[in-house]
Amino acid sequence: MPADLSWSLQPLPILGAAAAGGAYVSRWRRARRSRGGHGRASAWRLCCFLGALLLLLGALVSPLDALGDQLFLMHMLQHVLLLDLVPILAIVGLTKAIMRPATRWLQALEMRLGALAHPAFAVAAYVGVIWAWHVPALYDLALRHAGVHVLEHLSFMAVGSLYWWHLLSPIRARVGLRGMAPVAYMASTKLLVGALGMGLAFAPSALYAFYVHRTRVWGISAVTDQALAGLIMAVEQSIVMGVALAALFIRALGESEREQQRRERYEPV
Repeated sequence: MPADLSWSLQPLPILGAAAAGGAYVSRWRRARRSRGGHGRASAWRLCCFLGALLLLLGALVSPLDALGDQLFLMHMLQHVLLLDLVPILAIVGLTKAIMRPATRWLQALEMRLGALAHPAFAVAAYVGVIWAWHVPALYDLALRHAGVHVLEHLSFMAVGSLYWWHLLSPIRARVGLRGMAPVAYMASTKLLVGALGMGLAFAPSALYAFYVHRTRVWGISAVTDQALAGLIMAVEQSIVMGVALAALFIRALGESEREQQRRERYEPV
């Protein structure tokens, strides 16, 4: 059967991306016009944020969305974008200068949330939401009902954004990740999610009735489709963890060097 490669062109993702892009560009331009603006709002930060919006639209309105209803592996690719790549690029696109109008509000919100703002909650939410939505009955329900499917995607974006915010936020959190904490934070999460991916990859039979009863696309069987989807999840988790840890290590070295320079500048001669 030939694949359906139509664009969904849903208005809400398009309008949401346009609004977010407009607000970001406005703040980016203001930060860039300020003193030292090129460092506080660099062009690569702008590219990261706009790249996040393009990936979001690619996940929700491009042919990938239609293919997700036909192949489990394409649906998994869609989820990978919403969970990790879109939040990562969006948060990397932010700086203290760009975030300044919202900094106090976010810090006050963190205080009010209490334990919900702790990194441990982000780990539990990230792992719990991913595992819960991959329970066959719930996964099939999302595929059969548009409203539940939207809720699934919103929950993935929410927990993905919360998870990566603790690692990449330009605003210093009340309960931050210091020293080796980022390694434990990421390892605990990515290993648990990677285990789910490997479980799907090596399951002896297809678990999701929705895909079992679909007309097969490109000659891919339901079991092979599920195995490929599981491998996408497991491999993506490993790659993202490795790249993120390398980036965090480089950032930590830079912060340590700047701190050393500040101490040397103010030491008495």
